[in-house]
Order: sequence, then structure tokens, then C-alpha cells
Amino acid sequence: MRVVLAPMEGVLDHLMRDLLTQVGSYDLCVTEFIRIVDQVISDNAFYRFCPELKEAGAYGCTTKAGTPVRVQLLGQHPQYMAENAAKVVELGSNGIDINFGCPSKMVNKNQGGAVLLKDPENLYQIVKAVKEAVPSDTMVSAKIRLGYEDKSLAIENGQAVEAAGANELTVHARTKIEGYKPPAHWHWIAKIKNEISIPVIANGDIWNLKDAIKCREISGCTDVMVGRGALTMPNLGKVIKQEDDVMPWFDVQALLLAYTECETRGDKSKYFPNRIKQWLKYLKNHYQEADALFGEVRTLNTAEDIRAAL
Repeated sequence: MRVVLAPMEGVLDHLMRDLLTQVGSYDLCVTEFIRIVDQVISDNAFYRFCPELKEAGAYGCTTKAGTPVRVQLLGQHPQYMAENAAKVVELGSNGIDINFGCPSKMVNKNQGGAVLLKDPENLYQIVKAVKEAVPSDTMVSAKIRLGYEDKSLAIENGQAVEAAGANELTVHARTKIEGYKPPAHWHWIAKIKNEISIPVIANGDIWNLKDAIKCREISGCTDVMVGRGALTMPNLGKVIKQEDDVMPWFDVQALLLAYTECETRGDKSKYFPNRIKQWLKYLKNHYQEADALFGEVRTLNTAEDIRAAL
């Protein structure tokens, strides 16, 4: 069983990946999506999204805890997706993940993310081009939703990804229109899984061990991907694997302080207040202490004041 740490734009950056993989026993991280339009982007652009590439040593592109990191690309042009995939694999990425699930209105308006689910041929051509552009042993994965407006193409989209040569598929169990509103339709993941032969990773509304067990039973998937749940319960990976109990609040406080030290270096300090408040909003779903702490820092606007409160 694998527990994968999901890509979350503007949330799960390299700092958060580093912290969570130290406490969560995650098997793989996927980066925030890198937008590909009509050119091959620079090395430095890749390094900004995935500093683990620049720091890759004998063990490849990993977090400090040793968790492999896979770069995720988002775009609609097979040629440019393929050329960028080839480049980032050369830089050291542990495979390529392709984003067909982003529900952002701006991204979809520009023909990226979930809007591509309207036409399975789009998925096929992009995955095929990427797969052919990288070495044959490179892991190429894709992440989809159940559809854009409805679920009528869910199975066909999964089949298109497989037919194009992808090695595995992650399914977020909602459509674009459903966004992140509960429930996640895990039984639809099972429908897709039953029609393809590549491994399928289940994603959506996995907040705790009970959810993970139920998701695995309904979806038929061995592997799961967690995103918001990992922010709510930092060691969720270990909890799902039944390697540890839920992290006590004292240890969460230590993690928040470690995050504070990372986020307030250099010019990052101006973003820190919003970032720490964002994390506390997730944490208070599970920890009452986080709710009280959020009340204390809600009106604070400087890193120094928030650090003092922590």
C-alpha cells in the first residue's frame, strides 16, 4: 500500500513537502502543477517549483526524508508537453505526472486542466506524446477527475490514458463542477479501475484512517492520495498505514514552529502570515487547539508577531 502526497497549488510547495514527508511516511510527492504553454521553460523555472531537482544527488529527486518527488505538468499542446517532460526528466524528476484535474476557472478558460476531460482524444494525444518523449523506463502518470460537467466520459477518459501508455492513473472522485464538495464518489473510481489494467490511485475526502479503509473497500484501490487531509493531520500517511497514532498537538506545535523558520527566511516573510493562517484553518478541523491559536493570530500581520504567538 502506498500513500501519495497530493499536489495542491499554492499550498504544498517544497517547504510543506519537506515537513510533511518527515512525519508522514509518504511514498511519493507530486509537485504543484507547472503550466506549459508554447515553449520549453528554463531550468530555473523548474527549480522554482521543484528545488528538489537542483538538490538531487545520488538518490535522485527526493525530499530530505528521502521521499521521491515527481514533477506535474499542465498544458494542452502535446508537443510542448512532451518537450518539457523530456527536459525535466533529464533534470532528475522521478517521472512525470500530467494534470487533467485542475478545476480553476482561469486554467480551464485557457484550455488546461479539467476542461480537457471533455474530449478523451485530448488526453490520449498528450499522454502519448509525453510517454514517447521520455526514456522507456520513465514513470508517466496522469491525474483526472470523473469528468467536467458530468461523469459520462469517466471510463473512456481512463481508458484513453491507459491506451496512450501511462503507467498509472490517479482519480479524484468528483467532477470539475462538483469541485471539492462532499461526497467523493469512490464507487466511480471502482468503475474506472474495473475497465483498465494499470494501477489506479484513489483520491478525494480521505481525512483519517476510517476514510482510507472505506475508500479502499469501495474503490478497490490499494493506493491512495491525500491532500487536504494531510494538512489537517500532518502524519496522516503513518496513520493510514497504521504505523502510528494521530500526532499529538504538542508535536504539531513543533512542526508549526519549524515551518515558521522556513517560511520567514528572505523575501518569503511577506507571504508567511497568510500561509500559516491557511494551515491553521486546516488543522482546526481536527485539533481544537488550532482553532484557539487561529483566533489569536487571525488579526496579526507580521511574521514576528505570529512567531511570538506560536
